[in-house]
Amino acid sequence: MIECKNLYKTYINGDVETQAVCGISFRIEKGEMVAIIGPSGSGKSTLMHILGALDTPTSGQYFLDGQGVSKLNDDELSDLRRNKIGFVFQSFNLLPRTTVLRNVMLPLLFTGVSEKEKEGRAREALKYAGMEEDKFFNLSNQLSGGQIQRVAIARALINNPAIILADEPTGNLDTKTSHTVMQAFQELNKKGHTIILITHEMEIANFAERIISIRDGVIESDRKNSQ
Repeated sequence: MIECKNLYKTYINGDVETQAVCGISFRIEKGEMVAIIGPSGSGKSTLMHILGALDTPTSGQYFLDGQGVSKLNDDELSDLRRNKIGFVFQSFNLLPRTTVLRNVMLPLLFTGVSEKEKEGRAREALKYAGMEEDKFFNLSNQLSGGQIQRVAIARALINNPAIILADEPTGNLDTKTSHTVMQAFQELNKKGHTIILITHEMEIANFAERIISIRDGVIESDRKNSQ
């Protein structure tokens, strides 16, 4: 599903070079739930941007679902993000005065899909993410934090992506709600979805079946989670 081979990412600011990612290699198989954990400045955010096709490595190779990503141009990266990757962010990124259903339909806006099919797919994604049907026409600013994140998960599922990439998805939530959201990710994983979770919290990483720890741009450990 995912293969990274000797990835490097160097940022240049004037005469100063910063190595954010330094020779990272790993594979993630279809159906895995993997947490990538590290402190601030560890390189995990840079790696997340590469895995999400939001940035390209300075050198090395990245393959997603059999496709070489490292050398794609901007238009090709955009197509890949739209068709292969579902994003769930810490900040939710929902439109506040728009209904739950419309928020989930947004990724289909420029796809040529009929309005009826858009709504049908959005309804199915919301049910799949565990959202109550009586909330479908609520505005997103009328929901709890946990409900909002379920809407964000449903939106990530709308195009049936190869992977779901969750960047600090519980960062704005209290502990109880965080655990509820992580259990939702676990349920999706049991249904066969490949999930990559970016976090700085070991308590959240422990919901994954595998944990990759990063520090100073390199992998410190890559282990199966025994919890």
